[in-house]
Amino acid sequence: MLNVVVTGGSRGIGLAISRQLASAGYNVIAVARRESVELKAAIRVSGEDRLHFRACDLSEIEALPAFAKSLRDEFGAVYGLVNNAGISAEGLLATMHNSEIESLVRLNVLSPVILTKYIVRHMMADGAGRIINISSIIASTGYNGLSIYGATKAAATGFTKSLAREVGKLGITVNAIAPGFIDTELTHSLSDDGRKRIAGRSALRRLPEAEDVARMVEFLLGEGGRNVTGAVFTVDAGNTA
Repeated sequence: MLNVVVTGGSRGIGLAISRQLASAGYNVIAVARRESVELKAAIRVSGEDRLHFRACDLSEIEALPAFAKSLRDEFGAVYGLVNNAGISAEGLLATMHNSEIESLVRLNVLSPVILTKYIVRHMMADGAGRIINISSIIASTGYNGLSIYGATKAAATGFTKSLAREVGKLGITVNAIAPGFIDTELTHSLSDDGRKRIAGRSALRRLPEAEDVARMVEFLLGEGGRNVTGAVFTVDAGNTA
């Protein structure tokens, strides 16, 4: 059974990915600071031999090398890494606290880069692996009040493309998924009218769901994604079409 690590796997998109992959036959390690009620329920449904929770504060950069090693020691070779964990903070750059900016960059950029560094080393030795970074359409479209969040997601795209060239010759693929406005924490701050406006300007006249992103992750991990690397897949119901 192939091992896949999903960061931010206790809620939202990460939880949807964890559920989808477990049902598809992968051995999923969902990583988050705390185990949510929803993740506990998913583990009961999927079975503890298919879906696991391991606690880690991914913003603690110094702890990531040991954490990556502990995953390999416990589960064996990691086939897939889904860098999904992240935070968003709405606010104008001019009035945002420096500490808030640093927190966003630390968790959304530095953390996935360092975690990937230590996991991809073993993938390189194994001669196989799949890395998927969760970006956002905000990286290319922009959005008022999300300049720092947009910058961190643009970093995920740049990281994806260059890393794909670094490790491709060793049989490892690296791709990114850029979701649109999905029913998660990012859209909860929007009013009903705001959500309706976003859905109304999408080609399909609706908001995509977390499960849509999860199915794209499953595709990229499977045989269909074996010759796909350095790509960014937009899942936004045609919002940017």
